[in-house]
Amino acid sequence: MSETPLRPVDAPRVLVVDDASLVRMYYRGVLEKAGFAVDEALNGIEGLERVLLASYDLLVVDVNMPKMDGFSFLRAVRGREPPIRSIPALMTSTEAGDDDREAAREAGANFYLVKPLPEDVLIAHARALAGRRP
Repeated sequence: MSETPLRPVDAPRVLVVDDASLVRMYYRGVLEKAGFAVDEALNGIEGLERVLLASYDLLVVDVNMPKMDGFSFLRAVRGREPPIRSIPALMTSTEAGDDDREAAREAGANFYLVKPLPEDVLIAHARALAGRRP
């Protein structure tokens, strides 16, 4: 028996927060193909505004962004009331050091992945964190 494709209304909602348009476009394409509904934000300030206005099942957050970086964004999200503060977060960066991973963990990231992300890695982590709605 084949799996029925998700309708957009049933799809887990992901907010991609990254200042690079090509990265956002890549993540959107990969995640939508995998059955997720995707919104985008250009930086942490815009991301925080979106999180306060809509419900998300996952945040995919870049570290280095203008106006508000990913660490500050996640700390702001984690400082909010439930259910906002409990939204799973996947942090991404080109920085691969242990101190970067630790800073992400301290800011509230559930996972920290180094760019570029292969499609299968992005999908697997997104599914693990966001799951699928019944």
